[in-house]
Amino acid sequence: MSQRVIGWVLNIQVGDYSLNSVTKTYPLDLARLWSAGVAALCLVLSNTAAAAQTPSERPVHRFLTVALSPDGHRVASVEGDSPPSGRTPVVRDLVIRGVEGGAAATVALPCGRVQQCWPSSPVWTPDGKHLTFALRAPGTHARSLYNVDADGGRLTKLLDFDGTITALKYGRDGRLAMLATAGATKEVGATEAGAPITGDLGGPTPEQRIAILEAGRLSFVSPPDLFVYEYDWLPDGGFVGTAAPGDGDNNWWVAKLYGFTSSGAHLLFAPGDPQHQIANPRVSPDGKTVAFISGIMSDFGSTGGDVYTLPLAGGFAADITPAMPASATSIGWGCDGRLMARLLAGDQTEIVTLKFGAAPKVLWSGPESVSGEYAGLSLGCPTAITANSHESFTAPPEIQVGKIGAWRDLTHVNAGLTMPLTAKSISWTNEGHTVQGWLLLPLGGAGKLPMITDVHGGPAAASTPRFSGAGLDRTLLEHGYALFFPNPRGSYGQGEAFTRGNVRDLGYGDLRDILAGIDAVERAAPIDDARLGLTGGSYGGFMTMWAVTQTQRFKVGVAAAGISDWLSYYGENGIDQWMIPYFGASAYDDPAIYARSSAINFIHQVKTPVFEYVGADDIECPAPQTEEFWHALRDLGVPTSMAIYPGEGHGLRDPAHLADSERRALAWFDRYLK
Repeated sequence: MSQRVIGWVLNIQVGDYSLNSVTKTYPLDLARLWSAGVAALCLVLSNTAAAAQTPSERPVHRFLTVALSPDGHRVASVEGDSPPSGRTPVVRDLVIRGVEGGAAATVALPCGRVQQCWPSSPVWTPDGKHLTFALRAPGTHARSLYNVDADGGRLTKLLDFDGTITALKYGRDGRLAMLATAGATKEVGATEAGAPITGDLGGPTPEQRIAILEAGRLSFVSPPDLFVYEYDWLPDGGFVGTAAPGDGDNNWWVAKLYGFTSSGAHLLFAPGDPQHQIANPRVSPDGKTVAFISGIMSDFGSTGGDVYTLPLAGGFAADITPAMPASATSIGWGCDGRLMARLLAGDQTEIVTLKFGAAPKVLWSGPESVSGEYAGLSLGCPTAITANSHESFTAPPEIQVGKIGAWRDLTHVNAGLTMPLTAKSISWTNEGHTVQGWLLLPLGGAGKLPMITDVHGGPAAASTPRFSGAGLDRTLLEHGYALFFPNPRGSYGQGEAFTRGNVRDLGYGDLRDILAGIDAVERAAPIDDARLGLTGGSYGGFMTMWAVTQTQRFKVGVAAAGISDWLSYYGENGIDQWMIPYFGASAYDDPAIYARSSAINFIHQVKTPVFEYVGADDIECPAPQTEEFWHALRDLGVPTSMAIYPGEGHGLRDPAHLADSERRALAWFDRYLK
């Protein structure tokens, strides 16, 4: 029979029915039969699920990047409304605002306001008269560079480039540097949808390199055999950066610190411990020192660890925050030459200054999230003005400006938005560890509440205060669910020893921390222990799959982009380098340690209904991991359902896919907890 690919099919679910977004190839006649048989059912179910949801408030306006001009007079931002199901805006604007008020100027982009016509990396020229930014051509990985006047007018194209461009930075001499990938086959980063796996898999991969814009073209500075992840200017015109040869998606975990000059690349620092990744290299204003963050990190971009300094004239890297009971998540040098950091310390975000041999000096702290390129800030030097975006569980995002800790809101675009919840920080001790998490209680709840525990990804990451707005969290709260976001061992926020707490122990100690946290929550709030659900994505998806093999305490699970079998996962994913620090060896050299934490090896112990979903082009947690778990539950007669979303990478981005996954998750929770 002839074949066809269909994107929406009926998949028989043990114990019930479900509609699944699984892209597979089926015989043509079978596809027609299934399509005819389920069309009416599809319409009924989708309408029923949509009708069950409470109407949400207007979309949350999100600020993706905030850049303060050097004179402190203007703030540029890339921003946009979240889609109806939340998450990252699909239509993005570049906006310039005066710090002292006045109308906001939205830059008129040459491609208009269409999806994926995205401005990015806005940076001010040293004199503050112009703003430079990259612009993605819709439907491609190509970029153009533009200048716009400080008032948002007179747009000038600087460059067309057949590849990706990120991290624009001006040097003291006025030259513009960036990270550029010629001939890019995908967007930068392992969380982006992967390129088709065809052809010679051992061939060379496109490398991201430091480049300088000169006379309307790019002049590459770093060598063609190194993928550069992060970089900073040296005062003399050279650069420092973290880099590794080969596949950029996979090799960040073995990156080293290099100096880049006209004579080539030279090694500055190589971590001697595989559990030490390096991130956020920042050169001091006098050019004598480079600071960076180092520690065990499971994902590029999810930064946390201790702060190190290295003299550029030669010498040893020194940990200037040893045994700090917190995690540095971003660093930068202040206008006065002091080293600054944003820390996560338990339930507090802190802006601090650092000095060797002294405890961090706290300039500001609060139970909210602040975002800016340098230590959570955008700096206007030589002024003392700073800018960033901030938000909490109950306060929506806004841009704030002012001296550190004396900020005022510059924007009020989200004024009036609320979340139907009360947020509580919960702390508990377990097996000698101090552990923290966040409990969100719905407003007006009566009696004992069902609760969903949501485990973050990573594992080196943390659940921090964020305004979710529309989306699954809000819908669950409106349906009367309490939400619990634990930060078990392996998370940031309690120091480097705590973050290493699940090395060679994935799923064991962290699950015990989570269960102890649920006990603590039940002592603090009216939670019904007989109606507990579990969910999470990425490592949280693994923890969902794993937990239902280890305990019957959870009555239902929803696993997004999970990992069911660490042995097969090692050979399937595009980022196997991250596993060595956590397992201590490859799956081929120590298969027993991988098997010990594989949910599939304990699959006969599962009684909990689990819904699983994943992106078809996920590099980090490939779809076969989800399919393997679903297949096992189906064959064992455990209620299960699965959705694989076409064209998606690690984490869903298409608003339609997000809405679909959230409808399914809500229906799954309601079915087994209501």
